[in-house]
Amino acid sequence: MQHNIESNAPRTQNKAGSPTEVLIAFLKLGLTSFGGPVAHLGYFRSEFVERRQWLDDKSYADLVALCQFLPGPASSQVGMALGLGRAGWLGALAAWLGFTLPSAIVLILFAFGVASWAGLAQSGVIHGLKVMAVAVVAQAVWGMSKSLCPDRLRGGIAVGAAMLVLTLSSAFSQILAIMLGGIIGWRLLSLQHLPTAEHRNYGVSRTTGALLLAVFGALLVGLPALAALSDTTVVSAVSSFYQAGSLVFGGGHVVLPLLQASVVPPGWISNDTFLAGYGAAQAVPGPLFTFAAFLGAAMPFPSGGWVGGIVLLLAIFLPSFLLVAGALPYWETLRQRVGIQQAMGGINAAVVGVLGAALYDPVWTSAIHSKADFALALAAYGMLVFGKVSPVFVVGLAALAGALLAP
Repeated sequence: MQHNIESNAPRTQNKAGSPTEVLIAFLKLGLTSFGGPVAHLGYFRSEFVERRQWLDDKSYADLVALCQFLPGPASSQVGMALGLGRAGWLGALAAWLGFTLPSAIVLILFAFGVASWAGLAQSGVIHGLKVMAVAVVAQAVWGMSKSLCPDRLRGGIAVGAAMLVLTLSSAFSQILAIMLGGIIGWRLLSLQHLPTAEHRNYGVSRTTGALLLAVFGALLVGLPALAALSDTTVVSAVSSFYQAGSLVFGGGHVVLPLLQASVVPPGWISNDTFLAGYGAAQAVPGPLFTFAAFLGAAMPFPSGGWVGGIVLLLAIFLPSFLLVAGALPYWETLRQRVGIQQAMGGINAAVVGVLGAALYDPVWTSAIHSKADFALALAAYGMLVFGKVSPVFVVGLAALAGALLAP
């Protein structure tokens, strides 16, 4: 009976949008989304679940859970999938371009030696934007907890996941918490079959998904072999950055040791330059993986500069696209089964806990250092949640307040 339900139930198409619509929406976020990957997920939820209503909380949490399981930058992968579901392949490209290019362009310019930006990461404006991220993540945690933790069991899973992530300070603690949440949900939750109206169709067939995953694997194996044969800086760098984007769990900060080991020992980048670029990457909105654009622009490529920055930016993000687009058709098919739905109930609750833990560390700990910081975060939260003020407007106010409060 379950097989018939799964194979015969029609799957609703997402309301179609245009790549231009997706580009504009993500460009706004690419210019204003400070605070790291967890804050990005909060901004995405505010924009696409609450404001634009492209999907509901449960579908959004399902997508976050998938991208947490996959290696690479989870927030960028969620963005690509949102664009894919909204406007097809061009929508996925538009989402990535809008969210990524603003910070990539700034970091390439920084690589050209704009020394006056050296203290940007420590400026009052950036501090105000970090405080704003506290409010955004808090809003996301509270909103998702109301819809995804409706009973004691799932509330307990969320609390337990947060405690686990805070206790085990490693990238894999998030994956472990999500896996345990899925096991508990599978064994203990009692849920009805997912209504047909909630099925989502991202427009990727299983054949296409398999092809994309095969391309991902072929590049992962083939690029190092090609680099060994060619012995050129460009191919070696592309291979190293593709591997970094393919094998790292836990987001942008975790990829830094791999990138440092790839570019500093061969002498492509000095350690001081690497650290300067990392500091600048902390001060710009969007994904931290755009640090690759800085490195590519600063490295001694034959054509260097803009070309080098764009080449390595594509190299580090390509595996993220191949993985999320390749995995989506299988994920969407699997989660229609009753047992998977029960597991997803537990996983979604664990995602709330993981975001809750990240609200404290690193979002809170890196931003709230005084009573004035807390008051600013509280004001931003009130404007977002109770005043329904646009996040873009609140971002501007937070930046201004941070500048005024700076010593």
